[in-house]
Amino acid sequence: MGAARRLACRAGIIPQVLDSRSVVLDQGRRTRLHTHPQRIAMASRDKHCTATSCTIPASSCHAHHKRPWSRGGRTTVRDGTMLCPRHHRMVQDPRYTTEYASDGKTCITRNRINSRQ
Repeated sequence: MGAARRLACRAGIIPQVLDSRSVVLDQGRRTRLHTHPQRIAMASRDKHCTATSCTIPASSCHAHHKRPWSRGGRTTVRDGTMLCPRHHRMVQDPRYTTEYASDGKTCITRNRINSRQ
């Protein structure tokens, strides 16, 4: 599968993963923003903001790349998670550290300030 994807990429062919109704769920690296069907799939899976203890409904959340697009992240349901605007800003703020748990939760913690500074 990996070799086929590399050949397709070199040929300018965009590989896509479709659901049972032929709706695109995986855009690979050609598209940065999650599609509407991808956001629906993630919202259905996550139900609400995935930040620990947050209960903001998924309908009010942003689709977020777990691995940043700028660092090779893919626009997929698997690599995406739903975050409310507040937690989405925190995840992108270097003052915070983010970890993605295997249960789908997003753990955001404020970095400790060095007491010697």
